[in-house]
Amino acid sequence: MLTTRFSTVFGLQSPIALAPMALTSGGALVAACAQAGTLGLLGGGYGDVAWVQKEHALALSLLSHSPGALSRFGCGFITWRLHEDASALDWLLDQPHTPAALMLSFGDPRRYAARIARRGIPLICQIQRIEQLPLCLEAGAAVIVAQGIEAGGHGMNSLDGRSTVSLVPEMADQLQQRSPSTLLLAAGGIADGRGLAAALALGADGALIGTRFWATKESLATEAAVKVALETSGDATARSPIFDILRRKNWPNEFNFRAIRNLLHQKWESHMPALMASPEAARHDYDAGVAANDFDRAHITVGEAVGLIHDYPAAAELITRIHQQATQLLSR
Repeated sequence: MLTTRFSTVFGLQSPIALAPMALTSGGALVAACAQAGTLGLLGGGYGDVAWVQKEHALALSLLSHSPGALSRFGCGFITWRLHEDASALDWLLDQPHTPAALMLSFGDPRRYAARIARRGIPLICQIQRIEQLPLCLEAGAAVIVAQGIEAGGHGMNSLDGRSTVSLVPEMADQLQQRSPSTLLLAAGGIADGRGLAAALALGADGALIGTRFWATKESLATEAAVKVALETSGDATARSPIFDILRRKNWPNEFNFRAIRNLLHQKWESHMPALMASPEAARHDYDAGVAANDFDRAHITVGEAVGLIHDYPAAAELITRIHQQATQLLSR
């Protein structure tokens, strides 16, 4: 056991949570992480009810004979998208299974806090700046995730984002002063036991890991995309709104998207005003790339930790590896 407040409160063998990556953290990956003793968060993302129902049912079926693992099964949603359509959250809260936790990211969580609390579900809030903390504490968050700009997928824009290594200890200090019982997870750039050990040393109670779990057997990422990622270093990712524009995602301006900086991304980096003014031709190019599995045009959602990914293991094998390495480092 690698025991922290987070592992104790949630009944975990390792203080690790699976990031609820939209369309990637599906039922199989969630179940594998829960069975391996970590917190599995289903990637509810944009709130596609049919997808959430399908993957939720899969996770339940895989965990049905393991009550301990079932108690480590939760879900996450994009908060601003819930403001537009909360039907997936509504459906989830009506189910007999009580999620181990619900994670809300990218927006004010207070609108949903009371309903989540009435079900006795711990609320996890992911934030990227200290100034976002008060709203989460007002919402009664049991866990804060401090997400550094290194993270893959969505996060704070490059101008306003913070590095994990400076954000986490500052957030830990703030929580010690304002709400000592609130737990803290580090996110962004963590892919192995060194990252987990570092997160704990910086004052976190555990780590939320995305990119490294993206490249596991149970992930919904395609093998073709993983193959490209295995040949990519952390130098080759970029954070920008380009892929959100190409994918027709209307994200708030303060957030943007980290992915591999492929040829299509590079083409538009110096022509952002033109892309925003007239995106249709670029979107057609992107759509064709997705259809053809051409990753010079289709995006691959990974963070800077992609350079630390060198294989494609099962999630349980990965968790064991991270746990053992972190334990060895912390015991020195």
